[in-house]
Amino acid sequence: MTGADKKTITRLLVRVGEGCAGMMDDRMRDLDCYNLQIDEVWSYVGKKQGRLSDDERREGMKGDQYVFVALDADTKLVPSWRVGPRNMDTTLAFMRDLDSRLRCRPQITTDGFSPYQLAVPFVFSGNVDFATEVKTYTHEDAGRGRYAPPRVSASNVTVQWGDPAPEGISTSFVERSNLTLRMHSRRFTRLTNAYSKSLRNLKAAVGLHFAWYNFVRIHRTLRVTPAMEAGVTGRLYCSAR
Repeated sequence: MTGADKKTITRLLVRVGEGCAGMMDDRMRDLDCYNLQIDEVWSYVGKKQGRLSDDERREGMKGDQYVFVALDADTKLVPSWRVGPRNMDTTLAFMRDLDSRLRCRPQITTDGFSPYQLAVPFVFSGNVDFATEVKTYTHEDAGRGRYAPPRVSASNVTVQWGDPAPEGISTSFVERSNLTLRMHSRRFTRLTNAYSKSLRNLKAAVGLHFAWYNFVRIHRTLRVTPAMEAGVTGRLYCSAR
């Protein structure tokens, strides 16, 4: 499509994506994100987890990778994300990064992933209102070779710490942002061969996506970008013409 070699495009992606991540690391500080929703998006690098060799499992550079995402329900800003295995180490690192960017006592809602129940109150030293929302899904058979998204059949809310406001306990907005990620980053499209071939490329692509989401994309209900709504910036960084 461009007349350029694929490796040239990939190197440009990595350079721009890592630059975007560095820019947001500097800008996303002293934030007032009072109502945070947290979720994870599954992807994989190279091959799926069940196909890894013992050496590849030890290296940890291939196989299943998750994008941990924190979204402010009020401004739709994504102040923090992290790519890594879905385990306690990644959860703690993600929570420490999120805590370093806030200057307020947040309300946090997560799914039922058990490491959150330890990591959230531990990292925030109890200065947090924390609840979980566990949804039960019903799968529908779409037929051979087809994918049908599951349907929510029940939702169970549990207060884990502090005194979260009941009307703010939800993960719906962050789950919708996960759909935006899958729609706008080809490597997250299900049932294709467009998956990431290296972990560095995946991280760069995620950094590029969230820079676009926070600073470039006009949110339909806000009519400004999330970064503008949150007061991170007063202008639109750029737009496609």
